[in-house]
Amino acid sequence: MSSPSNLFATVAKRSSRAPTAPFLPMSRAEMDVLGWDTCDIILITGDAYIDHPSFGMALVGRLLEAQGYRVGIISQPDWTSVEPFRALGKPNLYWGVTAGNMDSMVNRYTADRKIRSDDAYTPEGAPNKRPDRAVTVYCQRAREAFPGVPVIAGSIEASLRRIAHYDYWSDKVRRSVLFESKADLLIFGNAERALVDFTRRIAAGENVKTIRDLRGTAFLVPLGWLPDEEWSVHNSTRVDVPGRIDKQPNPYAMALEDPKACALDNAAPEPEVKPIMIMTREQRQAAAREKAAKTVVRLPSFETVSVDPVMYAHTSRVFHLESNPGNARALVQAHGDRDVWLNPPPLPLAMDEMDNVYDMAYARAPHPSYGKAHIPAWEMIRYSVNIMRGCFGGCTFCSITEHEGRIIQSRSEPSILREIELIRDTTKNFAGTITDLGGPTANMYRLACKEKTIEESCRRLSCVYPTICSNLGTDHSKLISLYRKARAIPGIKKILIGSGLRYDLAVRSPEYVKELVTHHVGGLLKIAPEHTEAGTLSKMMKPGIGAYDEFKRMFDKYSLEAGKKQYLIPYFIAAHPGSTDEDMLNLALWLKKNNFKLDQVQTFTPTPMAMATTMYHSRRNPLAKVTEDSEIVETAKSGKTRKLHKAFLRYYDPQNWPILREGLYRMGRGDLIGNTDRHLIPAVGGEMATGSLREERRGPGMAPKGRATDGTPKRAIGAGAPRGRNERTPATTPFMAPPSKVKPSILSTIKAKPKTVRK
Repeated sequence: MSSPSNLFATVAKRSSRAPTAPFLPMSRAEMDVLGWDTCDIILITGDAYIDHPSFGMALVGRLLEAQGYRVGIISQPDWTSVEPFRALGKPNLYWGVTAGNMDSMVNRYTADRKIRSDDAYTPEGAPNKRPDRAVTVYCQRAREAFPGVPVIAGSIEASLRRIAHYDYWSDKVRRSVLFESKADLLIFGNAERALVDFTRRIAAGENVKTIRDLRGTAFLVPLGWLPDEEWSVHNSTRVDVPGRIDKQPNPYAMALEDPKACALDNAAPEPEVKPIMIMTREQRQAAAREKAAKTVVRLPSFETVSVDPVMYAHTSRVFHLESNPGNARALVQAHGDRDVWLNPPPLPLAMDEMDNVYDMAYARAPHPSYGKAHIPAWEMIRYSVNIMRGCFGGCTFCSITEHEGRIIQSRSEPSILREIELIRDTTKNFAGTITDLGGPTANMYRLACKEKTIEESCRRLSCVYPTICSNLGTDHSKLISLYRKARAIPGIKKILIGSGLRYDLAVRSPEYVKELVTHHVGGLLKIAPEHTEAGTLSKMMKPGIGAYDEFKRMFDKYSLEAGKKQYLIPYFIAAHPGSTDEDMLNLALWLKKNNFKLDQVQTFTPTPMAMATTMYHSRRNPLAKVTEDSEIVETAKSGKTRKLHKAFLRYYDPQNWPILREGLYRMGRGDLIGNTDRHLIPAVGGEMATGSLREERRGPGMAPKGRATDGTPKRAIGAGAPRGRNERTPATTPFMAPPSKVKPSILSTIKAKPKTVRK
């Protein structure tokens, strides 16, 4: 691979380039104002153009602009015609194509494969402003608009489809997106380094077909192609043995019984004798790294994985084992008579490079052409600051690891504090509250492996599962320092943390939890246990519910010390691979025990290349070696079962009671149906004894408006929040199953603290 270059090395500015504009141009009129006759690069995106570093097109556009190139943007073009793709003329260097910040299929469809009614990345949330599989459609239209101009695909949609992958929406394994899109090159993961190097080489006159050595890129080559004669091919079955294993021959049996074969064997030349070399450990490691740099791992072909679930699971496992930039090898996968070649993942950005990316001159607002239109995604992040990238959690249902990688890339304190001041001074309607200092995970800022050499050789799928690695630094002091300095900035009234929290890491630093709870929670804190049952959690690679309980104790303690009433808002996933009907029932009982009434819940959506998606499709567990005899992972696939699992998360909603009654009777748990606090749901025509549930819901984790039957005002129901009780159930009575001939209620086995009556 070519050595990475500095992202912001000085380059010669084009004499025809105008000074930096407030926005990158989206029309000919804007190009005329800048004095441009053509653009060097035209970026196509499925999102509205918002010039802010949280939006990929703005970040990439400003990065290329800083290198001296003229960059135009075509946002949400009408894909039914080629004309919108000619709006800015023919690009001098290439097209850059992305579906946007989200995968277009996830953006357009619900977990039930129904079209969504809105799109957060579109003005006024209007739906249907991007096509299905937007990367493919945009690439095809761009090539049609100006044949011969190189087309480069990127962003999360392209990144997650770089090899053969299971597609939930068509329910089949599809080829690499390179085939359907006809893109000349695909850049995956964090694209800055590869994009800058690629652009420089294209601008220097190099042919796109010869640029084959950039990390973080994928492309099509003839079957069996290798960069040079020094490269060797390593079959993936040597990494992880899949399928049937051939019986080993008896070592005491005659190896050759055929006389002709014996004659041939006897006539074989003497084996070449090689001298034994004594090397130090460092020399052996260096030799291994040098060999790996010239080795490509051949994955099973598209034709194989599309019909063999075991080989698909094997491929997924090997793909993830080759994801650490420090030791990953190139991958290749045959599709018919051509190969998809994947170079190793991109190297993480250093802190100064991250600072440079986020310190560029963004307008920090939607493009003026949208007028006063409301863009939900912009409203969500306009007062937030991204402080890091990546996630070493490795949750199997999440695609962050496949896209951004496991190594945390953090910005410096000064860069983050400058952005907060910029928000304070330039963002309209700012009232003094920063809504988030975070990233994929709020509390992984500047956490890393204790030794770089260990990090570069590690092949774990997660740094925190099944236990937190002893080599992982969990010191939160740098994040605490950042919080304190951020809230001390004049004009800043409040710093909230809106990103999800990794609570098994947080409890390692009680000082961090105290700092967070005392100063940075606005009453409610989002947290994601995802499930309560060990079997399901093991398929998610998430910690046991005991880690949540430990964090909750600390959260409650420090909230009380701060004199604040604050509640945890947990997030859970229904119908995840490995989750049975009984698992979802137990989760519902846990929610009832803890007085949670979830408003926002999600059903598992299989996204391309995620390991949970592999479980969903193949029924095999890629977290261990995959064979025909591997653990079978059952998943709720039928619409009826998925609805039941989701209904368990909202057990209190009358609309869910019919399907829950049917499911509980089928499971032999009719004892959980009745009209007292000891039951999960009411009988037909009845209501729960604690009051009607047919009342207006006020939001996530909140109780309905009104009063309980004893006249006690209802209160916010979060983690441990008190609520009104029925007079027929004494305040000191724990959950108990009523006398019955049927199986005792699980509620009777749950230990709960006695509830007290509010005076």
